[in-house]
Order: sequence, then C-alpha cells, then structure tokens
Amino acid sequence: MNSLLLVIDLQQYFINENTKDIPSKIEDIVNSGKYKNIAFTRFVNSKNSIYTKKLNWNGCINKNETQIVIDTKNNKIFNKSIYSAVNKELLNYIEENKIEEIYLCGIDTEACILKTAFDLFEKEYDVYVLKDYCASTLGVKRHNNAIAILKRNIGEKSII
Repeated sequence: MNSLLLVIDLQQYFINENTKDIPSKIEDIVNSGKYKNIAFTRFVNSKNSIYTKKLNWNGCINKNETQIVIDTKNNKIFNKSIYSAVNKELLNYIEENKIEEIYLCGIDTEACILKTAFDLFEKEYDVYVLKDYCASTLGVKRHNNAIAILKRNIGEKSII
C-alpha cells in the first residue's frame, strides 16, 4: 500500500503544556522510514479571516507562529487558511503519488485533524488517525472527546 503520513499544523503557535510532547513523537515516526510519502500542513491566518472576524482569534498570523517545529526533511508543505487540509493541491498530490492510505497526526485533534479526517472519509479515502500522535491545545479531555467523535463517524478501525 502506498501511504501518506500527513502531519497537521505542528506549528510554534500550537505548542503549549498540553501539546509539548507531540513534536518529538511525530519526529520519531517521520524518521522511522515507515511512510513512503510524508507531507505537512501549515495553518496561516490573516487579519481579515473568518477566525479573526468571528472568533477574535489572531493566532498564526506572523511567521514565527506558523513555523513548523520539527525538521520537515524537504517534504511537501501545504499552507492552508481553513480547518481542513483537503484542497485541490492536496488532492492532486494524493492522485499524483497514487496514495491509497492516509495517516493523520498533529494538532488540534478537535479542529483541523477532525475536519481533515471527515473530509477525506467523505471523499472515500482510507484515512486513519494516529491518536497517540495527536493532541489538543485545550488538553487531554478535548483530545479524547474528538477521538470518540472520530471513532463514531469514520469508524473505530480508523483510529489507531
């Protein structure tokens, strides 16, 4: 099976007490050689975004906040400005590389990982969430709630 490890929003802004252990864990699997294809996403906000206007959230606007905190090893980086990583660029990458399975990890489980997993599932991809390689900036309870929602909506076997 040709697989993709998609590392979601492992950025400086999202590293806090609840997420601080995730970068080293993800770095280990990036370096493991288990995945032929590895890509990263980077959330980039703007002063005119829906997040700024409706949620009064001004994170991930400056370059320091959007910096990916581990070595990307020259793997593809997809910039995004919405919760989901699923866009034309990612879909083209999946098709061009004949990806059959997609494994998600990163930050935030209840936001960008959940939305990306739902979108890939609905596009009929084999998507898996690596639950021990995901975290929520709001803590373990929020992460576990998101995992429960994912199990119900994309299948228990898709959460590993």
